[in-house]
Amino acid sequence: MFAVYAESFSSDDPLGGLVVGERPDPEVLEGWATVTVKAASLNHHDLWSLRGVGLREESLPMILGCDAAGLDEDGNEVVVHAVIGDPAWGGDETYDPKRSLLSEKHQGTFAEKVVVPRRNLVPKPGSLSFEEAACLPTAWLTAYRMLFTQGRLTPGETVLVQGAGGGVATALIVLGRAAGLRVLATSRDEAKRARAVELGAHEAYESGARLPVKVDAVMETVGRATWSHSIRSLRPGGRIVISGTTSGPQLDDAELTRIFFLQLAVIGSTMGTRHELDGLVRFLDATGTRPLVDRTLPMEQARDGFAAMAEGDVFGKIVFTR
Repeated sequence: MFAVYAESFSSDDPLGGLVVGERPDPEVLEGWATVTVKAASLNHHDLWSLRGVGLREESLPMILGCDAAGLDEDGNEVVVHAVIGDPAWGGDETYDPKRSLLSEKHQGTFAEKVVVPRRNLVPKPGSLSFEEAACLPTAWLTAYRMLFTQGRLTPGETVLVQGAGGGVATALIVLGRAAGLRVLATSRDEAKRARAVELGAHEAYESGARLPVKVDAVMETVGRATWSHSIRSLRPGGRIVISGTTSGPQLDDAELTRIFFLQLAVIGSTMGTRHELDGLVRFLDATGTRPLVDRTLPMEQARDGFAAMAEGDVFGKIVFTR
């Protein structure tokens, strides 16, 4: 079958190991389902895989891609949940120590077909296109869990989204506004600040700028570059939810004194559950909210999408179609 896969790793030239070609049809395990892929979206995870992060050499060649929407064997329109857990695990699958994302241990979604546990299929409503639905299982699900499960935000509260422009940050702005939150955003780039306001942020500020109000929660994906500003922007008793560290994991000053004195909560968040993905899909169906798609490309042109992401020339999701 047609597929986009990693044949080798390189930290200096990640696209050097990317191949657009043919792979064997996937093996269907008991309790698993075959999905004919209609659309799949690109994530930074796919670029990191080409650098050898989270993917072992003995697993190569590996079909890339975590996110997909398509048709199951019965012709039902479905969204694929990307977290593959231990069948024996009960409860929240993001806590399963044996969990992995598609394209780490199991072949990914950038192909004609992908095979996943049947429990990983979420019904796709007709109101969502395949391209829109394919944006949801990684970045948008991460944002949904950050806001509503880990952040426990409710309508009328104020949230600060650091680093407008990234996939998760974009989803946080759109979902937060749709849920009745007051959304503030930051970016170093003036054009990205303007775009954040167009997407639904009430106000956007330069990174590190003093805010006119203290916020109930901060959604943090940047890390070191914005950490001190995030902590200083919180009201007493506020909470910071962190799901990534794109500027680096090391902190020059963790602001520990401020954290304990103001009784702030620091909460980690990773991906989301199948139940949360179903909730996200229903949320979009009910509100009419839609993911922001930067561009749509035929899967045969996947290399162009990878190159755009590597260059940072993206605002929203890159989607591949079949």
